[in-house]
Amino acid sequence: MKNTLFLRIYGGFCLIIAAAAAVILLFSFKAIRSAYLDDQAAHLGNLAEILKPRSLAGLGEKPEALEAFVRDLGPGIHARITVVDSSGAVLADSEEAPGRMESHQYRPEVFLSLKGETARTVRRSSTVKADMLYMSFPLIEEGKVVGALRLSRFMKDIDGLLARLRRRIVGTALAVMAVVFLVMLLFSRSISGPVREFITASRKVAGGDFEAKISLRHNGEFEDFARSFNTMTADLRSMFLASAERREELDSILSSIQDGLLVIDRDDRIVLINEKFRSAVADPSPEGRYYWEVVRGTRFTELVRRVKEGRTKASDEVVLKDRSFLCAAAFLPSRERVIVTIHDLSEIRDAERMKKDLVLNASHELRTPLTAIKGFVEALEDRVQGEDKGYLEIIGRNTDRMIGIVQDLMTLAEMEDRGGKLECSNVDIKALAGSVLALFAARAEAKGIRLELKSDPAIPPVRGDAFKLEQMLVNLVDNALKATDKGAVTVSLSAQGEDFLVEVRDTGIGIPEDHLPHIFERFYVVDKSRSRKLGGTGLGLSIVKHVVKEHGGRIGVSSRLGEGSVFTVLIPAGRA
Repeated sequence: MKNTLFLRIYGGFCLIIAAAAAVILLFSFKAIRSAYLDDQAAHLGNLAEILKPRSLAGLGEKPEALEAFVRDLGPGIHARITVVDSSGAVLADSEEAPGRMESHQYRPEVFLSLKGETARTVRRSSTVKADMLYMSFPLIEEGKVVGALRLSRFMKDIDGLLARLRRRIVGTALAVMAVVFLVMLLFSRSISGPVREFITASRKVAGGDFEAKISLRHNGEFEDFARSFNTMTADLRSMFLASAERREELDSILSSIQDGLLVIDRDDRIVLINEKFRSAVADPSPEGRYYWEVVRGTRFTELVRRVKEGRTKASDEVVLKDRSFLCAAAFLPSRERVIVTIHDLSEIRDAERMKKDLVLNASHELRTPLTAIKGFVEALEDRVQGEDKGYLEIIGRNTDRMIGIVQDLMTLAEMEDRGGKLECSNVDIKALAGSVLALFAARAEAKGIRLELKSDPAIPPVRGDAFKLEQMLVNLVDNALKATDKGAVTVSLSAQGEDFLVEVRDTGIGIPEDHLPHIFERFYVVDKSRSRKLGGTGLGLSIVKHVVKEHGGRIGVSSRLGEGSVFTVLIPAGRA
């Protein structure tokens, strides 16, 4: 175990104490020196008050008497005494002969005293060649400055005394710091020891050892922390066991789900996948990877992107590893994840394909014998007379109906086989509707029914498959004529914003309300007897719905019994 924490605590304390001691000593030395100089200056001031009367008296005496006085007194008071007259000439000095000394008029302290001020300076003496503390006092007689009295002390004496004092202070400070460092050493160990124990226990818990405990021998907050830590590890162990159990249950549930399940996080990485989805993508370890690395499919990627950007849900059919799946995706806003489920449609698609192949093959096989039967019926029509002719008409009518059913089945099979692929072009829908109505003109005239075409004057072209749109109109008009015995069949064309509206209205028998939801189903017939009579197959409206769906449009119907029906088709005009 590294003692990094101990070194930080102990080193920090030592650094703070050492820095504080250095700062305190530095400022204390300056304060002591300043205070000592102030004390010395005050002492010299007291001496000056005593010496002023004698110095004033000495100004009127012979210089030798004043000089003898200051020389005798200087060593006794441990100060240098200098007396100058008003011109700055030295009259007496306790250290040097006045005759050898230059004028002191411009010495800083003397210059100020001759102006009547008490002055203090610390500077190097040009006479004795040493640093000195100078105190200069004006000598005033009858209100006039007649000279100056200067007292000074050698700074080496003062500095020596301060040096001895500093050594004592530093020694005392070092002794105190040594004791403090020892106390801090014990204090730091008392803090770092429990913390190291806490760190060791925490690492064990992080490694999955929830049995790790901290001893309760520590006092105060450490004991409270130890109790809380031990309680926390016990709770974590319980939570971990419960989470493991829930995880096992979740894995069992996910494994039992027949559909594939995939969860994608906000960074497009796979965070959860079940065995069904894993087998569908044939990847043993997709967790943590980007989903597009695992699931390679443009439609799947587009579905996930659309759901994530729209924060919604959507579904689509996708192909994974040559198998068809119904893929549903939903966005979870709380964690910004996308949940994807897939349902295998391969068997359903295979069954549909088999059914389609069966219908197509059966239609092809039936068309030849039916055509032959129709040919023989037509050949016998001129030969058979009487009662037998009625039977022959029944055979011909049902043969025509069978041929119609076979043709419609082949048309539906062909549409489904093309998978919604359109051969798009700009279609003149008005001209197309006119040609369709022309096909039924003779039939409508025979029944006494009017065929009408209503269109906006400047109707734009429609982007679509001309052949399929023609099939749609043919089946709608054919269905309307079959349901109408009198009145009119009207085709209306108009533009509705960006969509194109086609309405086929008849004045026929109408459709019961309970039949309306089912009329677009294959082989669904509202009036079976009428359908057999008119040759209906029950596949025309299924073909219409298929064409509309391929063009991305919508179809609807409204009807009232005895009044007729209206089929409404809405197709995007600009669909490519």
